[in-house]
Amino acid sequence: MFNKILIANRGEIALRIIRACREMKIATVIVYSQADADSLPVRLADEAVCIGPAPSGLSYLLIDRILSVAAICDVDAIHPGYGFLAENAYFAEACAKHGIIFIGPTPEAMRALGDKATARATMKKAGVPVTPGGEGTLQSEADAIKLAHQLKYPVIVKASAGGGGRGMRIAHNDATLVQGYYAAKSEAESAFGDGTLYMEKFIVHPRHIEVQIIGDNYGNVVHLGERDCSIQRRNQKLIEESPSPALSEKLREKIGQAAVRAAKAANYTGAGTIEFLLDSDGKFYFMEMNTRIQVEHPVTEMVTGIDLIKMQIIIADGGKLPFRQRDVKNVGHAIECRINAEDPEHNFAPSPGLVKLFIPAGGPNVRIDSHVFSGYRIPTYYDSLIGKLIVWGVDRKDAINRCRRALREVTVEGVRTTLPFLQSVIKNKHFTEGRYDTGFVEAFLAEQNKLKAEKK
Repeated sequence: MFNKILIANRGEIALRIIRACREMKIATVIVYSQADADSLPVRLADEAVCIGPAPSGLSYLLIDRILSVAAICDVDAIHPGYGFLAENAYFAEACAKHGIIFIGPTPEAMRALGDKATARATMKKAGVPVTPGGEGTLQSEADAIKLAHQLKYPVIVKASAGGGGRGMRIAHNDATLVQGYYAAKSEAESAFGDGTLYMEKFIVHPRHIEVQIIGDNYGNVVHLGERDCSIQRRNQKLIEESPSPALSEKLREKIGQAAVRAAKAANYTGAGTIEFLLDSDGKFYFMEMNTRIQVEHPVTEMVTGIDLIKMQIIIADGGKLPFRQRDVKNVGHAIECRINAEDPEHNFAPSPGLVKLFIPAGGPNVRIDSHVFSGYRIPTYYDSLIGKLIVWGVDRKDAINRCRRALREVTVEGVRTTLPFLQSVIKNKHFTEGRYDTGFVEAFLAEQNKLKAEKK
């Protein structure tokens, strides 16, 4: 087993990795920016090295500095967490050249799946259903219009190198397509350094279903069930649950098998997530694969009892999966709510600043993954995630009741948060009855605004 692991990340995921390593008796080194000098991960890691100023381009994205720290501290492996360099194939290659294990998939798998257009072709060849769309990338505005007429509106243009909802635009006619084409291209170039786009038929009112898979270096791949991530705003997930209330057992088995085929087609190793869109007729389509640990991985851990971070480390160290598909048992129901430092009353504007008081929820089957504490200052430079509240129940109703109770217990003073919004969603009739899709939040906010206007 590894003796020392460097964590090339920050916040709650860095803390999550530190805790897993400590239980496995593995020493940790964390690199951090000046803005994170007083953070909990920096305090709890065995070693901590500052690598630059607050902006991620001057710290967390500097591969040379990270590898220099790895060499000086004599680490065996690097865990990238999620975001930053987690899906950077060049970083994985650079680690290998320096004799350091990258805890994640191979650079080849990352490249094959990181490029969304290439991934579509790979999935299609493997017999995994893909959303109707173009065979390759869009070469021009005229190319986009021609394909849109073939697919018939609405369509969606997406960044081939995209992720996190960036570089995506929905079009309902030629005019909005032209506007969306250039907007998506510009956003993709800015966010990923690559403005290449492709097009798919836009699935109206879909569910967003993702399947957690994990594979070792010996050809063993299993899925750990699905997560329903349809409660999202601007393609950013807010609430996730497992299992999905939209799937029958037959469909659940079918989508799980498709996810395994997808992973095997890419010779995938480590933890990853196959994302699907589910339409109102019960048909599902491959959307993309995330070649890293997901923010919402605790949902799967709660229903399977499998520690995904430890599994990542074991596989990277050359170990075999200690279980097969028949051994995976999904028990009960889990829900995760992402608590962000944002102001729902003002279009979810970021709300960084000093957290004067932070009291997490507690009690049976309640988990809080957070790097925040009373006196912590939320920086302006990174994402606004304060923490994740994850609950488990014997069934969905039990999990919802526990989630309601736990959300009321969480106290954050000093900054605005999404807690009131999450509390309202969890109580909403459409959510409690499992009748929602990716358009839920927009419809919910519109209804809230209508009620406010009527009161005035």
